[in-house]
Amino acid sequence: MPAPRIKSPRLLVAESGADREGHGLKRTMGLFQLICFGVGAIVGTGIFVGLSDSVAQAGPAVVVSFVLAALTCVFTAFSFAELGGAIPVSGSSYSFAYAGLGESTAFLVGWCLLLEYGVSISAVAVGWSQYVNELLHSLTGLQLPAALSAGPGDGGVINLPAVIVIAMASALLVRGVRESAGATAAMAAVKLAILLAFCAIGYSAFKDGNLTPFSPAGLGGIGAGTTAAFFSYIGFDAITTAGEEAKNPRRHVPVAIMVCMGIVTLLYCAVALAAIGAIGGDQVAGRPAALSYVVNEVTGSAVGGGVIAFGAVVAIASVVLAVMYGQTRILMSMSRDGLIPRVFEKVSPKTSTPVAGTLIVAVVFALPAAFASLDAVMNLCTIGTLAIMAVVNVTVLALRRREPGLDRSFRVPLYPVAPLLGIGFCLYLMWETGWQTWIQFAVFLAAGLALYVLYGRRHSTLAGAAAAGEVTPAAAEREPQAV
Repeated sequence: MPAPRIKSPRLLVAESGADREGHGLKRTMGLFQLICFGVGAIVGTGIFVGLSDSVAQAGPAVVVSFVLAALTCVFTAFSFAELGGAIPVSGSSYSFAYAGLGESTAFLVGWCLLLEYGVSISAVAVGWSQYVNELLHSLTGLQLPAALSAGPGDGGVINLPAVIVIAMASALLVRGVRESAGATAAMAAVKLAILLAFCAIGYSAFKDGNLTPFSPAGLGGIGAGTTAAFFSYIGFDAITTAGEEAKNPRRHVPVAIMVCMGIVTLLYCAVALAAIGAIGGDQVAGRPAALSYVVNEVTGSAVGGGVIAFGAVVAIASVVLAVMYGQTRILMSMSRDGLIPRVFEKVSPKTSTPVAGTLIVAVVFALPAAFASLDAVMNLCTIGTLAIMAVVNVTVLALRRREPGLDRSFRVPLYPVAPLLGIGFCLYLMWETGWQTWIQFAVFLAAGLALYVLYGRRHSTLAGAAAAGEVTPAAAEREPQAV
């Protein structure tokens, strides 16, 4: 059996220029911009739209579900922080897997990232459409017709607002990272202010009786709620995709990840308690635009709900922007390695952004947002994301053994317990998605493996260099690490 094609961390960093100026990309993002970027990538549809689904599963115990989902992410966030500081490149978990587990595993991780980010972008855009209608109704009393605000599977013809938000995000990303980072920071500030205002309104009407029964569906409900709540945290790994555009990635990427996870977990728990304590879990469960509804019920006016809807429109738009950014950078890394067509690695000399790759991503992800019902693939997105997170934890274990001298600006605490717990939590939540999802995931992985065999393996830059005698995986492993 041939040895896996492994690309050493030093080679990854050298090829990307991550310790200098990254592969045509410009270093414009400081720590504050990275934190705002992380908050922008995480806080959006999961809390503004998905809260009602989590409450429907767990009841008031959704707070426990959010904490369990956060624990899953925190243990993995430690691993992302260590790898993001040691291998500061745009490929994120794809590049980490390449360095630790080999090319075929890395390709499958990149394939799963298409699922994670692609479904996330499309689903978030659909959620944005719901709150646009809520905002229009609050301001004018009118709403977009169903034919223009939902896909065929949801009783409409085309979800036009979903297409518009993806188009706006792609236009901003094409202009440049500085502009995108500035917009993301501004939108992050707005969404945090709106959610804090929601908490103030919700707690003003808080009633202890609304929290009973605390766990109406028992442990099973909490587990199902955790799986649903996990979608609210998807996106924190996008911070590591900025490795080649951060000013000091080895120091700032790990710090940004940990700060973001702390902010988001506290915020989610506070918002969930405020919503349920104000009107009760039964009123929140399964309700579209739940936060606007809570404010309307508490204040007796549609004005407050309109403000929340405005915050949701801003928040969800920022998620589309941040996640699209991450997806284009991962595709750039895969293209650079020859595993997908070269068009995705081309950077415009004028804007220092991958213009062609960004526009392709926008078109591809706008189609399902416009016409498809995404409910059927949400669990598939969740299991794919969890699988990626498990691989990242395994990669930390592999690189600690193979590369003990690697320059690590952050080290996973409680090693090896923390990454092992991260793997365990990921496997538990994957199990909770159900056997139908596992079958879908197996088919999805089989399709990815076929693509790798038919295209990626044959066009691999690493394989070509080895054949030409320029570099071999074994030689790459013996190279000293970059400082």
